[in-house]
Order: sequence, then structure tokens, then C-alpha cells
Amino acid sequence: MSLPHASAVATLTVWPAPSPAQAGLRARFLAHLDAHDDGLAKSCFPDHLTAGAIVVSPDGEQVLLNHHRKADAWLAFGGHLEPGDGSLAAGARRELEEESGLTDFELDHDPLCLDEHAVEFCSDRGTVHHLDVRFLATAEPGASHAASEESLDVRWWPVDALPATFDDMYALVDAAVARVRSRARA
Repeated sequence: MSLPHASAVATLTVWPAPSPAQAGLRARFLAHLDAHDDGLAKSCFPDHLTAGAIVVSPDGEQVLLNHHRKADAWLAFGGHLEPGDGSLAAGARRELEEESGLTDFELDHDPLCLDEHAVEFCSDRGTVHHLDVRFLATAEPGASHAASEESLDVRWWPVDALPATFDDMYALVDAAVARVRSRARA
């Protein structure tokens, strides 16, 4: 078992799932890692773990999204883990920096939530399932950002006026905003 694999197992094992549905996904992700030593690799077919981040302003009023080129949808940032990623959080940080150009942000080390979704364009062998571990990042809306070659655009949106996207993105934004606002009240 590699360091990133062991780190992923440890992260998911101790993560306090916020709901029974999230606990079920955690069990699914851990079972996948138990069955597949290469469960973090893009080459693990048809399922593999991915890592990403949702970026919210410190006041919880805005969210940074990217218009993903292949998906043609507004999404959070994330993708496949690479051999140099020492942890799921490190992979999420790298993906966020690569896809958004952000360098001035805070990233939680504990996952915000988990998601499983089918991706049609990820493999020439057919549909894959991304077992996505999502982290919360906070950044000031004035922080410098830029679209990568994977994105058509990167833009801040008011959380009450989000662009059309997938239902899981709305749920992710809600979870991120709730965590940010709960910290502000503490």
C-alpha cells in the first residue's frame, strides 16, 4: 500500500460523515480502496478516487466555479490524483491551483463531503465512476485567478444566483456555505 493510498484510507476512516448517505459513500470508497491497491489511479477502471475543492468567500456570499470544457458545465475544481500527491488534500490543492490559478487560499485538511458520479469522457474503455473526495477552500473574491486549458471560464458567483449546473453542485455549494457560516458564528 503506497503512502497516498494509506493516507486516503486514514483520512476517510477518521472523517466524521455528516449524514447516513455520506457514511454510506465513505463505506463504498473504503471498500474500493480495500479491493484495489491502485484505487487512486486514473487507470483503475471503472472506478477510482478523485479529489477536488469548492472555493467560497470567507463571508459565504460567493463561490468560485469553473466552466469545465469537456463537461460544458459550471463545476467545482478537481480531478485525478497524481503520484506526487501525498494525500487527498494535497491532490485537491494541486487541482485547485492548476485549474483556477489561485494561490492565495485556505484549504481544509478534512473532507467537506463525498460524491460518486459517472463520467462519460474520462476513458476510452467506457464510463467511469469518480469517487470524489471534496474539500472546502476559502479565498477572497479579489484573489487573482485564471482559466486553465481545461476550463472555458473561471468566475465568482453570488451563492444566491448560481449558474445552471448539476444538482450535486448546488448541494456542494450549500454544504460549503453552511460550514463557512458556522465558523463565522463560532
